[in-house]
Amino acid sequence: MFGYSDILWDFRLLCRHTRWRPLQKVLVWLYDVAQFFGGGWISHEAEFSGKPCLPHGVRGVFISRYARVGKNCVIFQQVTIGSNLLPDSPGLGAPVIGDDCYLGAGAKIIGRVTVGHHARIGANCVVRESVPENGIAIAGAPVVTARETPNNRFYTRHRGRWQFFDDGRWIEERDAAVLERLNGSFP
Repeated sequence: MFGYSDILWDFRLLCRHTRWRPLQKVLVWLYDVAQFFGGGWISHEAEFSGKPCLPHGVRGVFISRYARVGKNCVIFQQVTIGSNLLPDSPGLGAPVIGDDCYLGAGAKIIGRVTVGHHARIGANCVVRESVPENGIAIAGAPVVTARETPNNRFYTRHRGRWQFFDDGRWIEERDAAVLERLNGSFP
């Protein structure tokens, strides 16, 4: 995983699936210490459908223990996916993030909201209401829905070739139209 080591991810899964309580407590403590030094916190109890792509690591990322995150999500630095635990609040609950979502730097998704599959949340956007599938939320603007499913893959150039993150692996891009756009913007 780019920016978030496979070792830390596997350790998170070990914490989540260890059933012997004394061992789990020690593992969770070690996991929390490791995250402290990384500058963020992703609960071992949060539900993920697959490894997220964290381009800048766990720095400043907070994901609540009650959150649910789909597969192939791109989560940039300083993102909060937080629960609202205020009993008298209409937003009481935890976020559900769909598959293939793109969460820009500093995005805050708080409370009982659903972010649909293939949605994009812009940098520094605060989401307090649900975003539909293919929805695009930008700070200070109403949510819009894309006509076509947006390509929310995270790309990087490695050894001169463009790759994207998919299901915990890096895959070389072969679509000529995508390569033309990437190479045209990043010669």
